[in-house]
Amino acid sequence: MLKKSILAVLTLFMLTACGNKEEDLSAEERQSVIDDGTAGFEMNGGEVEKAKNVPAKDQQAILAAFDEYIAALNAEEIERYMQTVSKNPKGFKYEEEEAYAAEVFEKFDIKRDVENIVITKYSEKEAQVYANMTLHTRQLETNVEHESAGRQVTVFVKEDNAWKVTSVFYLGDDSKSSTSN
Repeated sequence: MLKKSILAVLTLFMLTACGNKEEDLSAEERQSVIDDGTAGFEMNGGEVEKAKNVPAKDQQAILAAFDEYIAALNAEEIERYMQTVSKNPKGFKYEEEEAYAAEVFEKFDIKRDVENIVITKYSEKEAQVYANMTLHTRQLETNVEHESAGRQVTVFVKEDNAWKVTSVFYLGDDSKSSTSN
């Protein structure tokens, strides 16, 4: 039972603290997000396709924004994390995100390992960053550990001349839990 509750919290954390709380979107809004290309990414033969139209300056800024987003989450620094999030995100409310992330940071030790980071879609106002991600989580109260791996698309928007996270789409591949002594 405890492991199931931790899995539920982690799943919610991936969808909320990282950016997209689907139940906050109406069916029309969710379809609009999909139609706008926000939820998709291109794969051919298992390979992630890199966007070909990304100017070098924006590529550097977008990847730096993604690195800071992951570093802030791994450091569990709420103010730093919230600086990486759009003030007008799609699919969640900024203030609720801040409260929820603070609660998760208080109850869990969560580290993310990312690899295969690729900008898959780009426009002057929005970019999608694909990454393979492994989450290593430990519930502080019980010492129960959980690991999951998956693929994530982090959607950034240009806001106040900086790239900010507006939504996140995560697809988990596997998970395992254990109890630490």
